[in-house]
Amino acid sequence: QVHLVESGGGLVQAGGSLRLSCAASGSIFSIAVMGWYRQAPGKQRELVAHIISGGKTNYADSVKGRFTISRDNAKNTVYLQMNSLKPEDTAVYYCNMMLKIYSSSPPAAYWGQGTQVTVSS
Repeated sequence: QVHLVESGGGLVQAGGSLRLSCAASGSIFSIAVMGWYRQAPGKQRELVAHIISGGKTNYADSVKGRFTISRDNAKNTVYLQMNSLKPEDTAVYYCNMMLKIYSSSPPAAYWGQGTQVTVSS
């Protein structure tokens, strides 16, 4: 079975930085897409950023220029470097990976447990 474990959340002042990590373990054939989502209280979960195996990235407009997503394929790990944090960034951040456990299996989405990011004024 596949497990995604997140780390790096916490409390930070506005303008500060945090770096989130998410490592996948278990039997994994390939990971096509790694991404980060976030969900604030009373809000719908939204895509923050994702990165495909070829390295192309996509960001929500609200985080462009401030957040950077990267991946270490050898470690099955995705990172989210968050700079110039704003109170509006406060949310639970969830790691997501679209992966195959076997070459013949269809890709499926796996989720981390979520990590709280709180940005104070």
